[in-house]
Amino acid sequence: MIKHNIMKKFGAIMLSASMVIAMAGCGTASSTEQAESTTEAAQQENTKILIAAAASLEATFENELIPMFEEQNPGIEVEGTYASSGDLQHQIEAGLEADVFMSAATSNMDTLVEEGLVDEATVVDLLKNDVVLIVPKDIETTVIGFEDIQNADTVAIGDPESVPAGKYAKEILTNLGNYDAVAEKASFGTSVTEVCTWVAEGSADAGIVYSTDALNENSNGDDKEVTVLATAEDSMMDTPVIYPVGLTASSAQQEAARKLVDFLQTEGVMNVFVENGFTANN
Repeated sequence: MIKHNIMKKFGAIMLSASMVIAMAGCGTASSTEQAESTTEAAQQENTKILIAAAASLEATFENELIPMFEEQNPGIEVEGTYASSGDLQHQIEAGLEADVFMSAATSNMDTLVEEGLVDEATVVDLLKNDVVLIVPKDIETTVIGFEDIQNADTVAIGDPESVPAGKYAKEILTNLGNYDAVAEKASFGTSVTEVCTWVAEGSADAGIVYSTDALNENSNGDDKEVTVLATAEDSMMDTPVIYPVGLTASSAQQEAARKLVDFLQTEGVMNVFVENGFTANN
């Protein structure tokens, strides 16, 4: 009888121990599952969007606006790709998975809207820019303005077929009657940034760029700077220099992309644009 009771108590103790171990095991599995679930949820919350923007916007976006947006929108990562607006247009037509497009000319945006590649309802004509004539800093020149730019030995402008700044340059010089003379001695850049660099380095004696590029070139901390000789009036061009922004129709991250477009229209961001040489297109 005593032996039977001892065995019965021992069995009860072992059963209790087994239940504790089993419960502990279940608790561990539950904690692991919760951790995995939390990690998965965090990964799902992290959204990456791509903005395809004109080369003249690169410094402003990379140095200021993208960090500002990501700080205000945790979980959204923004990557920028920059080139001439014409090149970006062709890349989007070829399947570039951009979520937002910001052009340095309305013509490129209009074409993508007509092709159904940009959502017309989201397009905003956000900024204006000026077209300026530049020469290397501290270099003597016989050039006074756009009217006599052909007096320079070498002239740099963007390719009018793909670079909006080059298109504007061609319009200005054609209206002045000296484009053919300039084209004979011109080097055609693939972006306005490249043109500005050529002039700053002295590879070209004069060039036509945006005022923002001249400003950025003179604030990058090196000795390669430019002097602005003249600013073109809007009347010298067929259309003013307008920067539209909009969402691509194929964006898989419409909500995050829309947040970026809305962000670009806020007062604080517009102040950043103005500080970098742009003006608001009111």
